[in-house]
Amino acid sequence: MFDPKWIRDQPDLLDRGLRRRGLEAASKRLIALDEKRREVIAKLQTLQERRNAISKEVGVAKKENDEARASRLMAEVATLKADVPKLEQEQRDADAALDKALAEIPNVPFDDVPDGKDANANVERHRFGKPPQFVFEPKLHFELGGVRGLMDFETAAKLSGTRFVVLKGAVARLERALSQFFLDVHTREHGYTEVNPPILVRDEAMFGTAQLPKFAEDQFRTTVDLWLIPTAEVSLTNLVRESIVEEFSLPIRFTACTPCFRAEAGAAGKDTRGMIRQHQFTKVELVSITTPEQSKDEHERMLSSAEAVLKKLDLHYRVMTLCTGDMGFAAGKTYDIEVWLPGENTFREISSCSNCGEFQARRMQARYRPNDGKGTRPVHTLNGSGVAVGRALIAVLENYQQADGSVVVPSVLQPYMGGLKRIEKAI
Repeated sequence: MFDPKWIRDQPDLLDRGLRRRGLEAASKRLIALDEKRREVIAKLQTLQERRNAISKEVGVAKKENDEARASRLMAEVATLKADVPKLEQEQRDADAALDKALAEIPNVPFDDVPDGKDANANVERHRFGKPPQFVFEPKLHFELGGVRGLMDFETAAKLSGTRFVVLKGAVARLERALSQFFLDVHTREHGYTEVNPPILVRDEAMFGTAQLPKFAEDQFRTTVDLWLIPTAEVSLTNLVRESIVEEFSLPIRFTACTPCFRAEAGAAGKDTRGMIRQHQFTKVELVSITTPEQSKDEHERMLSSAEAVLKKLDLHYRVMTLCTGDMGFAAGKTYDIEVWLPGENTFREISSCSNCGEFQARRMQARYRPNDGKGTRPVHTLNGSGVAVGRALIAVLENYQQADGSVVVPSVLQPYMGGLKRIEKAI
């Protein structure tokens, strides 16, 4: 969300950023709404000042026993007083109109983000490792003999409908092992503080991280007007909402492993087989709260943290810098990590690391006090998957599959699996 003063002072920067996203310029419309709001505020202020001044004159007139003048002045005060509620409502309406318009404007891309309309214009940054070589035709994760029966879509459909799965036995434990492994690496090696946050949040929290109002249809809402989080980014980032933190305490780094819920409203017909796109999935999230001066380096650090767990699993992946037309609503710059899936013979996103600048902070009213103690400034917020556990499970199953349909457990996960080295059959 943008400061109206910034838009008035630098309208070309906003419009340029929106055009880079393939959107129409919006500064004139926003400035007009802001001017209307400021005009109403000025009228209300003038009216109140006039009313206060006349009230003082009434006192003088009464002191001078000029009842006729006092009566005229009191009548004028009554008229002005009657006009106040109308102007106050006009101000509320003007504030609401501007706030609504501002809430619908996405973040502007950083200068070093490549221009483009869609994912075809994303730029590869680097790769790690090589695809595994098989002497047989690799299968999709849900086709593996050692997995069938432990990955139950039919029973899940009876319970909940499509895009759900029931994991059992060694596969369920493997998913848990991945979650614990990711959290251990991020907390022990990367300095993130583990958090167990609520997964039901209020409107204000979803607005703060920009899931609302634009993406309401992609979310699940409960009957008690709380939202199921689509990512722990919502809970973790909002830990600093409506607060002022001290600069010396930054950066603040949080991580959490939570279930996540997405309606996938725009995904009809996409990835209907297997676990690629689910309504409920597990993800380890990384969130950083930092200063504007630190945020660029923090973004690179977060990317490295997410990459580190994939390197330890020896999974082949590539890092993509997303173009302006493929970035999320709140992001100023985004890196996607795409892991290689042999069964599909393609790369699939497993992590998305975004620097949102001060965009979310303004929506959350999250600020920091500089070390010199002079005023406050919006913090910068960053978020990334560290990584998506369900897709990591798929990647392990497909990359470590054997000709007989069994799956070798990566060595770094074996301690979390009670020493189990291979998933061989559905038991």
